[in-house]
Amino acid sequence: MKILTYEVEGRKKLGIWNRDETWIYPVESFGMEYRQMQEVIEGISESEIQLLNHMAFKDPFEIRGAVPTEGARILAPVEKPKQDVICLGINYMAHGEESARYKNEAFGGERPYAIYFSKRVNRCVGYGEGIPAHEDMVDSLDYEAELAVIIGRDAYGVSGEQARDYIFGYSVVNDVSARNVQTRHQQWYFGKSLDGFFPMGPCIVTAEEIPYPPRLSVRSYVNGELRQNSNTELLIFDIDHVISELSRGMTLKAGTIIAMGTPAGVGMGFDPPRFLKRGDVVCCAIDKIGKINNPIV
Repeated sequence: MKILTYEVEGRKKLGIWNRDETWIYPVESFGMEYRQMQEVIEGISESEIQLLNHMAFKDPFEIRGAVPTEGARILAPVEKPKQDVICLGINYMAHGEESARYKNEAFGGERPYAIYFSKRVNRCVGYGEGIPAHEDMVDSLDYEAELAVIIGRDAYGVSGEQARDYIFGYSVVNDVSARNVQTRHQQWYFGKSLDGFFPMGPCIVTAEEIPYPPRLSVRSYVNGELRQNSNTELLIFDIDHVISELSRGMTLKAGTIIAMGTPAGVGMGFDPPRFLKRGDVVCCAIDKIGKINNPIV
C-alpha cells in the first residue's frame, strides 16, 4: 500500500491511496486511530496492513471521508523524524567519479567500507513545498535524488539475511546540499542540514509492495530536463549490508530513515557545474513509489 500524510480543510490526516492514486482514504475510516506516521511505523499490525491493502481496491464512494487527491495537500509522510537521518555517501560508482572531479579528491577506486553521515532534519519538506535557497550563505545549491529506507522495528545485531524483515517501507527523498558549505567545512553535516533541505514523499510504499531487493529506477529533473537516471541495483553497498553493518554496533530505532545515496548527474557533476537557483523546480522520482516536485524559493 501507499500510505501518506495529507491535509484537507486545515486538518492533517493519515491515509492510503487507492490503486490509481486518484483518491485518498483516511485510515480513521477503517477504525485505526493513528495520528502520525511514526505511530503507524511503530504500531501497525500485519492484519491492519492486509486490511488497508484490501481497502485500496474499494470504490471511493464506499469509503467514509474519501477525498480526491487533487483536493488535498500532500505533506511529507514523516514530517518530523525522531532522529537525524542516516545517509550513504558516494554509494554509486559513477557519482563517486563526478564527485572526485568536482572536489579534486580520490573518491574512485576500491571502496571496502561504506561512507555514513547524518543529516539534521527539523522538518521534512512535502510535495510542492519550496526549498529555501539560503542565498545569504549558499552559492552552489545542489539536488540528490535518493531511495529512502524506513526501519519498521528496532534493529540490533541483524544479519544481512534478516535485514528485509526490519523494513517498514520506502520513500523518495532529495538530499539537498550546499556544496560551498560542505567544501568550506570539509565535512557534510552542516552543508546538508540547513532548514528545508530534505524533501520527502509523496508517500511511503510498504515493503511487501516491492520485490526485494528493490531494483528501482531513480531519476531527477530540473525544470523538466532529465539530470539523473540510474537504478538501485547499482548501489555499491546494498540495503542488506547497510542495515547489518549499522545494527552491529547501534540500535536502529523504528522510524529510522536511511537515505541510500545518489547516482551521477547532480549539479556539481557537470562542467561547468549546473547548480540550482531561485525559481528552478526539482523533481525526484523513483519507480513504484512516486515523485516529489519542489521549487527553489
